Amino acid sequence: MKEVILTGNDLTLEDVVEVCRNRIPVALDPAAKERILASRRTVEEMVAQKKVVYGITTGDLKNADTALSPEDCTRYQRNLILTHAVGAGDPFPVDVSRGIMLLRVNNMAKGCSGCRLETVETLIAMLNRGVTPVIPQKGSLGASGDLCPLAHMVLPMIGLGEADYKGKKMAGSEAMALAEIPVIELTYKEGMALINGTQAMTAVGALTLYDSIQIMKAADIAAAMSFEANRGVVDALDPRLHELRPHIGQRESAEILRNLLSGSTNVTRQGEIRVQDGYALRCAPIVHGASRDAIRYAKKRVETEMNSVTDNPLIFAETDEGITGGNFHGQPMALAFDFLGIALSELANISERRIERLVNPSIGGFPAFLVEKGGLNSGFMIVQYTAAALVSENKVLAHPASVDSIPSAANQEDHVSMGTIAARKAGTIMRHVRRVLAMELMCAAQAVDLLTNMGYGPDHLGPGTHAAYEVIRTACDKLVEDRPLYEDINRCEETITSEELIRKVEDAVGKIGSL
Repeated sequence: MKEVILTGNDLTLEDVVEVCRNRIPVALDPAAKERILASRRTVEEMVAQKKVVYGITTGDLKNADTALSPEDCTRYQRNLILTHAVGAGDPFPVDVSRGIMLLRVNNMAKGCSGCRLETVETLIAMLNRGVTPVIPQKGSLGASGDLCPLAHMVLPMIGLGEADYKGKKMAGSEAMALAEIPVIELTYKEGMALINGTQAMTAVGALTLYDSIQIMKAADIAAAMSFEANRGVVDALDPRLHELRPHIGQRESAEILRNLLSGSTNVTRQGEIRVQDGYALRCAPIVHGASRDAIRYAKKRVETEMNSVTDNPLIFAETDEGITGGNFHGQPMALAFDFLGIALSELANISERRIERLVNPSIGGFPAFLVEKGGLNSGFMIVQYTAAALVSENKVLAHPASVDSIPSAANQEDHVSMGTIAARKAGTIMRHVRRVLAMELMCAAQAVDLLTNMGYGPDHLGPGTHAAYEVIRTACDKLVEDRPLYEDINRCEETITSEELIRKVEDAVGKIGSL
C-alpha cells in the first residue's frame, strides 16, 4: 500500500493533502528513527547529570530559573498539556487536525526535539488508524508557536480530551481504546516538545495554499470564459506586451489566457467591435499574475516551514547540547499567510467586476441580469449582490494579522506573530473566492448561451473554454425561468473543489500554469 515516508526533510504540499484528505498512511524513515533515539539519549543524560536546561530540568518562561526535581520534571510535562489546553471556538476540520499531527511528526523526525520514539509512534498510529484530536481553532498567539491548539492535540495521547474516530466525536480515551492505541505518560521534555512549534498555523495554511493553487487556475479559466462572453479584445494578451513587463506571474497568466482562448471565434481583435476592454478583462493577466506570484512566494515559505524544526529547546545530540532559541516564532508564516489572503482577495475583486460586466446591460449588452424575460425574472441580479458581499467581507479579512502583537507570559513573550489568525483568515478568504469564481463561471456560461442569438455562442468557443463550458453546463442548465440558484452555485463550486473543472480543461489544452 502506498505510504508517505517522513524524513523531516522532504515533505511536500501534495504529501500533506494525501495524508490529511486521502488518508494515505505514514511511516518514519529508518534514519529519522535513529536521530530520534539519539536525541532522546541526550535528554536522559542531561537529566542524569542534572544539567540546567530550559524546559527539561527547569520550568518555562518566567519560571525558567526554577530548578525541578527529577520527579517534578515528569509531572511538569503533563501539567504543560493540562494548563495549555484552553482553546476556544469551533474545532478545526478533521483534515486540518490531521495536518497538525503530521507536521508535528515531521518536525520530530529531524531528531532535535528529545521525545521518545514511542511518543512519536503514538502520533503516527493515531494518523494511520484515524484517531483525530478535537482541536479548537482559537487561542494561539503564534509564539511560542501554537501552544494552545497543540496541547489539545496531545490530550488524547494521554487519555484526555476529545477525538474524532470513524466520524464520531468521543472522549479521547475511548477513541484510543477503540483504535487499540495505548495512551502514554509524558516524561522529560516531551510536553514542551509536542506543543512548542508552528504546526497549527502551518497545517491550516498548507491546506489553504493547496486549495489556493487550484483557485488560481480556476480564476484564469473564469477570466477566459468572461473574455469569450464579452467578445473580449485579445490584443491585450499579446506576449510582446508582457515581455516588456516581465513579472513571471503576469507572463504566465497571459500565456494561460491565450492558450485557453486559442481557436475561439467569439473573441475579437482591437478595433473590430471596440478598441479596448475595461480593466477587469484587459488587466486580468496583470492582476492574476500578481496573485500568482504571491501564491508562489507563500508556497516556498510553507514548504520550508513544513520541513523545519520549530520547538524549543533544541537538542543537538552530536555535541550533547540543549540550546534555547526562538524557532517557534510564527512571523515567517504570519507574513506569508497575510500576503496569501491579500492575493486571494484580489482574485475575487476582479472576478466580481467581470460579473458586473455580464449582468449590467449598459456594459455587456446582454438582457438585464442575463435573463431573456426580464421584469418577470430577476435572473442573476442577486448573484452579483452576493459576490459583492463576499468581496467586501474579504476586504475586512485581508487586514494583516501579522502587524498586531500583544505581550504575554508576564512580558517574557513580548512580541508574538498572530500567525494562526493569519492562516485562518486566509482560509476564510479562499472559500469566499472559490464561491465568487463559481458565480462568474455560471454567469459567463449563461452569457455565452445568449451569444447564440447574436450568431456566436458555445460552438465558437476555443477548446479550453469549451471544456470549461461543458463542465458548468453539466453542473447546471441555462437559466430560462427563475429558479433557486444557490443549488446551481453549489454544484459549480464543487467542480472547483473537486478539481473536475481543472482536470477537464487541462485534458483539453494542457497544464494550466506551473504553481
